[in-house]
Amino acid sequence: MVSIPAIHAKCAPPMTTMITCLSHAAADAVENLLDAAFGTDRHHRTAYRIRNAMPVLPELSFAAFDGDRLVASLQSWPVAVGNADVVLVGPVAVAPDRQRSGLGRKLMGTLIRAAPDTPMVMIGDPEYYGHFFGFTAAATGNWHTPGPVERHRLLARNASGLPASGWLGPRAFALAASRP
Repeated sequence: MVSIPAIHAKCAPPMTTMITCLSHAAADAVENLLDAAFGTDRHHRTAYRIRNAMPVLPELSFAAFDGDRLVASLQSWPVAVGNADVVLVGPVAVAPDRQRSGLGRKLMGTLIRAAPDTPMVMIGDPEYYGHFFGFTAAATGNWHTPGPVERHRLLARNASGLPASGWLGPRAFALAASRP
């Protein structure tokens, strides 16, 4: 008779991730998540300048929770290119221990379902956001930004009605900068 040793492993209970409005997350929890995902120097990035002083769009911003823990977030912002309103998507942040788990994709899917026809812009990976969500750099080549950007990473979705050129920035700034 062969003796099989008992295996004593601690198994964590399965996690149920709940996606909800970002307004359910404490502001400090969101900031801590963003710091963990992108670093504390993230405020100097061009995306922060594009949305400078704009409030987050609560109806297009989402959070993912495992129990009480915020594990991912997606923020959307009211910006403009020239005189056309557009939604700036991002940051899409996922806790380092949950990256590559599909949470970012779930949050993006939630956003796209909430506003399927809304013009959107983001700075991101063109292969990923193009393949899964229809973002492309085709419309953004002549857009001006308030900071440096790798042109192939400035992506738009539903951009057919957007200007071919103009300043991308906070809605009030973009409108003023595009006036002759």
